[in-house]
Amino acid sequence: MQTLRLTAEEEGMLGGQDGDGVALAMRVIVSLARIADAPRLVEITSAHVDSCLHHGQVSLDFAHRLVDLGAKVRVPTTLNVGSMDLIHPELVRDRDLAASGRELMSAYVALGCTPTFTCAPYQLPNRPGLGEHVAWAESNAIVFANSVLGARTDRYGDFLDICAAITGRAPYSGLQTTEARRGTVTFDCRPLGDRFLRSELAYPLLGHHVGSVVGGEIPVLVGIPASAGEDELKAFGAAAASAGGVALFHAVGVTPEAPTLDEALELPVREIDLDMMRQTRRMLSTFSSGELDAVSVGTPHASYAECARLAELLTDGPPLKIAFYLSTGRATRALAEESGVLRTLEAAGVTVVVDTCTYVTAILSPAWKNVMTNSGKWAHYAPGNINVSAVLGSLEECVASARAGRVMLEDA
Repeated sequence: MQTLRLTAEEEGMLGGQDGDGVALAMRVIVSLARIADAPRLVEITSAHVDSCLHHGQVSLDFAHRLVDLGAKVRVPTTLNVGSMDLIHPELVRDRDLAASGRELMSAYVALGCTPTFTCAPYQLPNRPGLGEHVAWAESNAIVFANSVLGARTDRYGDFLDICAAITGRAPYSGLQTTEARRGTVTFDCRPLGDRFLRSELAYPLLGHHVGSVVGGEIPVLVGIPASAGEDELKAFGAAAASAGGVALFHAVGVTPEAPTLDEALELPVREIDLDMMRQTRRMLSTFSSGELDAVSVGTPHASYAECARLAELLTDGPPLKIAFYLSTGRATRALAEESGVLRTLEAAGVTVVVDTCTYVTAILSPAWKNVMTNSGKWAHYAPGNINVSAVLGSLEECVASARAGRVMLEDA
């Protein structure tokens, strides 16, 4: 058991010299550091707070206590999705949850957090760079920050995230440390072939498969094409973090901490083939044919490029026969509005949701049972969260299916 050593400034925060709110937050951080056997705390440059998503009265009580004690964040702090679309409040059917969600979101803004309300803070300006210590919550944000940006964050859950933001500190333990960031299991993706690895569905399927196999280990991927962009890596990480506990992955030659396999850590290799990917798609789809009630895309929040791609697919062709939802961040929505992409989407019948996501908030009709998505994360969580059956398809398949009113899969 190591002795936790605090600096004079940190001792002062713990003792109340910066106010009772900071002292409370520091007690939480110090307690976590001792549980994690951290030798010291590390200064962070930013935080991303998941605690603004309402999970009951305790969510409000903790946030209001910090506000009442005069606490304020001391590093740039973004907010994850809440339980309310503040721009389109009429979309949320549960009025009690909407009121509590709005109250909680307002409390975090009062603490000095930026009202971004997105699960994809990495799509915003001023994101952290290689080696920066941050305190991010929300599973897909954590895995993206660690893997794609090369920043350093451990898994921080509710209340720990805001306490780190208020103190500007996190325990120096877990994925904040260099030694914990080495890969622990290697996957050879080359047998999947270049055609599959350049397809949209490759990354949610691959992520779900890898996450379900490794749990909380750190996978190293061999054979991912250098052309794989942030949207593909986002889809992989979100699915891997949902199906397992993946908080960091390395794609050799693609992600910043894995220029070569040796540097990521060479281990016994597991091969992945197309039959595994077909099985994963069947596993994620709780139905595969027939009539559809709705389509929901954008989990994690759609990037501007994904919004533009959807608008392109909807520009020509027959009208949509069923409801079509796109979840994104308000900053991305603003870009889409400025460019005219939002106008195209809405004219085609797409409902654009911000500040929240359709698998955590009562937006879809309770009468709808069969919903299509392009997101491995949505397909994983929505059946349990909102009592629907899900089918996974590419964005192009989602559009074709929404136009037909029934499942249209290219390989079906």
